Amino acid sequence: MRKKTLLAVLLCTFLLVGCGDANEADGPVVIQGEELETSGAESSSEVADAEEEKEPELQVITEREIVDGKMQSYLTGEWKDADVVQRRSMAVMMPNNEGALPQKGISYASIIYEAPVEGRITRLMAIIEDYDELEYVGPVRSSRDYYVYESMAYDSIYCNWGLAVPYVADLINSDRVDNVSQAVSGIESSAPYAFERLDRPGYKKEYRGYMTIDGYEKAVDKKGYETQYRDTFEQAFTFADEGCRATYDEYPDATKIWPGGEEKNRGGYGSAYPCFTYDEEEGVYYRTQYGETHVDEIGNTPLTVSNVVFKICHGEVRDSHDYLAFGVHGTGDAYVFTNGKVIKGTWSRPSDYEANKFFDEDGNEIIFNQGKTWICNIWLEYQEFMKWE
Repeated sequence: MRKKTLLAVLLCTFLLVGCGDANEADGPVVIQGEELETSGAESSSEVADAEEEKEPELQVITEREIVDGKMQSYLTGEWKDADVVQRRSMAVMMPNNEGALPQKGISYASIIYEAPVEGRITRLMAIIEDYDELEYVGPVRSSRDYYVYESMAYDSIYCNWGLAVPYVADLINSDRVDNVSQAVSGIESSAPYAFERLDRPGYKKEYRGYMTIDGYEKAVDKKGYETQYRDTFEQAFTFADEGCRATYDEYPDATKIWPGGEEKNRGGYGSAYPCFTYDEEEGVYYRTQYGETHVDEIGNTPLTVSNVVFKICHGEVRDSHDYLAFGVHGTGDAYVFTNGKVIKGTWSRPSDYEANKFFDEDGNEIIFNQGKTWICNIWLEYQEFMKWE
């Protein structure tokens, strides 16, 4: 972060973004201002007037540059190898049934989407950019069109094993969606060599299907997909800059968050009872579900994120199979949780390749803290079950 000469300070009274130690932002936040020339008492008065007129300076990541082979991620804001940051991510469908847990490689995801599917359980989509250390990721499950559309907002390569043919086939087989798909009915260009069934004693067959990273890369090469972000890519979130933290001191506390409440319901989240609990010392949210800590099979690593989003969508039941629909384009209400606070606002996404943007109630873009983000798509009619304290 470029530092400026400290001869004047501004108190940020709107969006509170503090620089320095993440735990220092308690109350008004001091932001460094531009150097001001002074010459005597008369100039001091002018300086005071100039300070009052200055707008608060927001310390956020804008243009990215490569420094010593590193670059700030478009998905997390964190410094990573430039090759990792510039390449397209994979968007991997994962089951979230209790009988499928734990997932392998999910802690490597920069962004995780969660939404209900038929049977009113949730399924996950892990958007992973940093996968070089992985051998397998999974289990891998079938696609629904609303996940495909969400993956397009990040220019991700979509990965799945199966699909709801009536609602996904035309989309995933079109030239609009670069995908690595298992050979199943409905997929016109498959990559079976990218998938394996692992020996997982006691698990159902559908929870033993994994994607290999070597197979994924072979499929991407064989299909001729571009490996770096294309011209359509648009950065998803605006992040607080290095050494800074979006504190939102004036907003309500929310240190325990339930997307579907704590009681059984038909909203989709009422079977796993997921909860995000904020750890103030670490500045992240730990996730639990089914009454247990949600972990990655690799190292039994607990899942933590810096930001949690509730994206409220229009939803409907499509047919007798209980296939669901989510309106993930357009606009709607949103709740962004970061730094132990909740910011009520709206989301906006005009078209397939445009990013989800989140705004507060005054129309200002919400600044995310660096790190991973978990997005819960919630039907409008079931938002009554959301809870936080």
